[in-house]
Amino acid sequence: MKNFTWLLAIILFGIQYCEAQGPPITADKPIMLGGGSFTAKTLTEIRHTERGDFTYVPVMLHYLPTSNSLVAIHLPYINYDIENGPSGSSLADIKIMGKYQFFRKDGTGKTFRMVAKTLQTLPTGKELDVMDLSTGKYAGYYGIVAGYESLKYGISNELGYNWVPDGSLDALTHKIGFGLPLLKPQYPNKQINLYFEYTNLWLVERDWYQLLYAQGLQYARKNVTFDLAVQVPLVNDIEAGRKLNYSLFLGSRYSF
Repeated sequence: MKNFTWLLAIILFGIQYCEAQGPPITADKPIMLGGGSFTAKTLTEIRHTERGDFTYVPVMLHYLPTSNSLVAIHLPYINYDIENGPSGSSLADIKIMGKYQFFRKDGTGKTFRMVAKTLQTLPTGKELDVMDLSTGKYAGYYGIVAGYESLKYGISNELGYNWVPDGSLDALTHKIGFGLPLLKPQYPNKQINLYFEYTNLWLVERDWYQLLYAQGLQYARKNVTFDLAVQVPLVNDIEAGRKLNYSLFLGSRYSF
């Protein structure tokens, strides 16, 4: 009940203050580019846990067939070193993503949008039982992303469920991210952004709960961005020996 109260409080807070949206680092956003555009990106995660260390390097290609739809493929590589267990490098779980924007309301220097999102995880990785990285099991994620973006600040808000039919990693997930630009809007685009991002993760079958906080910094120049974030647990109510110590994220993206 305590874990559920934490989760409910964060969700209600996100809904109440979902009045702006910046481009987040560890979260997602409903803002899309024009139809026919591509984005090539990566977001390396170096995850340190009580169980071992993992370096996850995805190569991601996003394509927008129209201005309100997106398809993507994520081809990931993982290096793992599990204490008293295996170590090595291999292909991780390939992911295919789809998004459809079903609501949009624009104003002067601001916009509010909502998208439906699915992420299909293919069991191409080793069965390392590492959430979101390499489980060797099929998973289907289904969620809603909402956000409002203005010239001054932004907030993203996502709620979804990850279904793993052949395993015990079913998870209810909620993410909320706050973005703060440090420079005035200018053309060509040049911006430094701060991000404050929270992730609630409740593994319903294992009765594990995590509340994670990520502090991020992003540099954007024209159609290129570079990302840096550190993620730490605020609540780490999971099995001893499996707890997260911290994760470091390093990323970049190029849109064309």
